[in-house]
Amino acid sequence: MIRKFVGAVLAALAAMAGFWLMVAPFALGTQPEGAAWNSATTSEFFTGLGVAAVGLAGAAAFAAAIHAELAARGLVTVRERQREPEPAAPQTSSAELAALLAPLVEALREDLDATDRERRQNGSTTLVASEDQR
Repeated sequence: MIRKFVGAVLAALAAMAGFWLMVAPFALGTQPEGAAWNSATTSEFFTGLGVAAVGLAGAAAFAAAIHAELAARGLVTVRERQREPEPAAPQTSSAELAALLAPLVEALREDLDATDRERRQNGSTTLVASEDQR
């Protein structure tokens, strides 16, 4: 357990060192403001980025190992996630579906018939009617 704690602390220190490497050229003034990055700044920044990433990954791994160790000793209770029951889809038969859709189909048919009658009265033909006359 102590080894895991020491590892987590050292990994966190490595992450902080990486962050310092990323910030140092700007904080210490070795990189002029508004100028393009020189090779030293680029080198320090990307080296710091790599060190910080490895340090954060190590700290996370050690923290997970410490949590697992504490759970194994019974010092930490692991809560299981409660799964919410999925709502069952209502089962409808095709006859019920047809009964539900019948008024909609009838209203659509009436609307199409009324539109067709209006176009005939106005003398304009629909695209389908003009295609049929060819």
